[in-house]
Amino acid sequence: MEYDQLKLENQLCFPIYALSRLIIREYKLLLDDLNLTYPQYLVLLLLWETDGLAVNDITEKLVLNTNTVTPLLKRMEVQGLITRQRSHEDERRVIVTLTPQGLALRDKAATIPERLVSSLSSNTMSVDDLNHMVSQIYKLIDHLSNKQEEE
Repeated sequence: MEYDQLKLENQLCFPIYALSRLIIREYKLLLDDLNLTYPQYLVLLLLWETDGLAVNDITEKLVLNTNTVTPLLKRMEVQGLITRQRSHEDERRVIVTLTPQGLALRDKAATIPERLVSSLSSNTMSVDDLNHMVSQIYKLIDHLSNKQEEE
């Protein structure tokens, strides 16, 4: 019996995994100047969009577990990028807000998306191709997220 279904090249997960690692490597080149890791950058993106998010909101939006996000937030707080405070309305909720230093990084990071797209586009892959791929990936993320909620 052949096991073609078990070949690495026939797996849905591997190209997505490899792509994720390679794109994060590209981001690292851009984020090193800001002394940020990719997960820290993601948290800042959320907070630059909406400051004062609860830890649970951050974990949900980043599709991560609390035990992954909490140490990340603690390191960011030590770096002076964010503050974490218990909510006055509900002490079980921890609210994350930007410090002036965290907010100031937004100006420095503003060119990162454009620079990344520029580094990814080529003769064989246009910006439109990249945008289409992102759209398709979000459809799959939505499908899998909804499937998990149904279970």
